[in-house]
Amino acid sequence: MLFKKPSGVDWIAVFLGNPGLKYEMTRHNAGFLTAEAFSKKHTVSIDRSRHRALTGVCQLEGRKVLLMKPQTFMNLSGDAVSEAMRLYKLPLDRVVVVSDDVNLELGRIRVRPSGSAGGHNGLKDIIAKCGGEGFPRVRLGVGRVPPDWEMADWVLSVFRNEDAETMLAAAERAADAVACVITKGPAEAMNRFNG
Repeated sequence: MLFKKPSGVDWIAVFLGNPGLKYEMTRHNAGFLTAEAFSKKHTVSIDRSRHRALTGVCQLEGRKVLLMKPQTFMNLSGDAVSEAMRLYKLPLDRVVVVSDDVNLELGRIRVRPSGSAGGHNGLKDIIAKCGGEGFPRVRLGVGRVPPDWEMADWVLSVFRNEDAETMLAAAERAADAVACVITKGPAEAMNRFNG
């Protein structure tokens, strides 16, 4: 008979962003904004340094979930995620990742059960280091890159005024989408949050 270690987790929720005050309200930190919304909704702190990330643990309908804000900077997010996956021996489909998406209009959410990186360097690194594309993800629209902007400048630009309000509201919905992926599955989360 197999026994599960009491310290094990059932899921990992990864919220992508860049550490440091200078990145705090930037488009690339939509994942970190979602982590803050999630921690408030579920009264959990994401502040313990483990696996090259700030982490916390919560229970969602009987499932123990490791919450992660990688501190490796966006392009090396796979380092933190792969380390946690190895420790807890979790398959890729038990890792849900939250990221920004420049192909979605501001504030729109898209849940997918798997898929390509779509040009997102954080997702690319997770795909490369964690064994493929087979993880559910919640993407938050940060708006398309304006014609006169470079991609890097756009994703590192700060949300202002109404855009900031729109993103904070979207982060609340994205936090609910993460919980739905974990407790009801990606298909149900897609039905509820896409559109």
